[in-house]
Amino acid sequence: MHDYYPLLLIGGILGVISIVLIIAFASIKDKKQAIGFDRHMKDSEIIRRLLRYSKPYVWSFVLVGVIMLAGIAYDIISPYIIGRVTALINTDFELSQLFTLVLIYAGILVVSMVCTYAQAIILQKVGQKIISNMREDLFTHIESLSHEQMNSIPVGKLVTRVTNDTNAISLMFTSLLVNLVKNFFIIFGVLAAMLALNYELTLMVLAFVPFILLFTIIFRKFARRAYRRVKDRTTDINTYLSENLSGIKITQVFNREAEKQRDFAEKSRGLGKAKREQILVFGIFRPLVYMLYISSVLCLFYLGGKGYLDGTVFMGQTIEAATIVSFYMYINKFFNPIQNLAEQFNWLQSAFASAEKVFSIMDIEPALTDAPDAIELDEVRGEIEFRDVWFSYVEGEWVLKGVSFHVDPNDTVAFVGPTGSGKTTILSLICRNYEFQKGEILIDGIDIRKIKIASLRRHFGQMLQDVFLFSGTIRSNILLDKEGVSDEEVMEACRYVNADHFIDRLDNGLDEIVRERGNNFSAGQRQLLSFARTIIHKPEVMILDEATANIDTETEVLIQDSLEKMMNIGTMLIVAHRLSTIQHADNIIVLSKGEIVEQGTHHELLKNKDGKYHALYMLQFEKEKNR
Repeated sequence: MHDYYPLLLIGGILGVISIVLIIAFASIKDKKQAIGFDRHMKDSEIIRRLLRYSKPYVWSFVLVGVIMLAGIAYDIISPYIIGRVTALINTDFELSQLFTLVLIYAGILVVSMVCTYAQAIILQKVGQKIISNMREDLFTHIESLSHEQMNSIPVGKLVTRVTNDTNAISLMFTSLLVNLVKNFFIIFGVLAAMLALNYELTLMVLAFVPFILLFTIIFRKFARRAYRRVKDRTTDINTYLSENLSGIKITQVFNREAEKQRDFAEKSRGLGKAKREQILVFGIFRPLVYMLYISSVLCLFYLGGKGYLDGTVFMGQTIEAATIVSFYMYINKFFNPIQNLAEQFNWLQSAFASAEKVFSIMDIEPALTDAPDAIELDEVRGEIEFRDVWFSYVEGEWVLKGVSFHVDPNDTVAFVGPTGSGKTTILSLICRNYEFQKGEILIDGIDIRKIKIASLRRHFGQMLQDVFLFSGTIRSNILLDKEGVSDEEVMEACRYVNADHFIDRLDNGLDEIVRERGNNFSAGQRQLLSFARTIIHKPEVMILDEATANIDTETEVLIQDSLEKMMNIGTMLIVAHRLSTIQHADNIIVLSKGEIVEQGTHHELLKNKDGKYHALYMLQFEKEKNR
């Protein structure tokens, strides 16, 4: 009995460690809803949708499978060859026999290295193609969402879906799935090779499998908890950075840098603590698996050495020195994949969670779609009519209440009224940025819901108060990838709207760099560039929303001159708080609380001393007088 004391000691140590881990496992309350891996979409549904993207590359995956099997041969055969070399050295042998075994080993090693390289290259190419297709589909789908839907989804969330989440899916295609399959094959291949060599020693190795499974299950729970905390703290710090870097001017104005630094330091410490917890989990799990590996090696040397010295026979098999050497290498090959599997399953769950997030965006049905019988609009005269239009952003809270008006082709119509009266909403509805609930909107006598959205918007030029410029050059911001336009045509459009006044003073002219959101240009310059952008695309109907707000007097003169020129191009719809900019409009529509209270020309409306327009005009007149 005393011969087995070493084995009992190892078993006792493993038992104590297992009990401690089980108690720790049971003491942690698993808040499933907070863990990033819990999902609403079934794995089978996620796999089915991912396979749709991988289907065109099925033969590439088949080729990778064949290459993988060839590469696995090294892990399964090499320990046996080393054992044969050991057996050969202990006997009288010819040098040619040793050379033969060495050449076989070298050949298998070279084949394995080539296979690993080829597998990696093929998977990277295929994986990047799959993710590129997925990103393009996702981006295209996001573009199809309405303004209302885009307003309800944080931009940072969409960016994360297109970048970080697709990267997690890319990892699954490029390495994760193949390595999972490879590890399974290695485990079962090594197990089969060990059984062929010696049953007794194989059963000894299998005795450690329950401990491996137990440690892996416990590790997965602690790892998920650690991953969740790191993810939460990372999200916190990213959100804090995004908000505070955008508002850093306010921080500087009110001299709150020290307070913001303290807040950031606190969040950084929280992330650091979460990272340390994650490292601690891996710092415990990996040594435990390594301890199992060392324990199995000690048992191998003890049982193998004892069996070899005693000449033990088990089920017709004897233990030889070569068997012990081969088993030593096989144990290493057996434990490494098992250790990797635990982590790879977590990564796979993370990839599935990312895939669900991507598909959840793709599953959002666009609020605005073309009708089955929608038509293309080849040209537009510019006649616009609202017939009893009702609209609300929130159900039951009407922004427009039975609005009706008519705009003749080539007319300039202005909308005025207090904030929240529905001016900008009217302009948004004409372009179908939102869908109205009741009534009709007609363009040249055609209901806009019977016109393809892209075709409808192609005939409109929208110039908004908050001009958005993309990073690039002045030329790229004016053209927006419009092809077949020469630099002379671009400059002609700039001269038409007076943008050439500042472009000619720039060192690089049209090639002047535009930084993020155009922050290296003034508000007036950005507005003039938006005018040029509109003119170059030759719209039949132009929409101008608060173009002269927050602009200096000198620039306002340029913009006013540009407006007078653009009024001659086609139909123009204007929203303006400064009534001086709309005095020459053909019709001025006055709105209040979503209803039209009066309309007419500037002079007609001023005649009504009790009217809303007269009150607004006199209020602005007094303000200008008192400046």
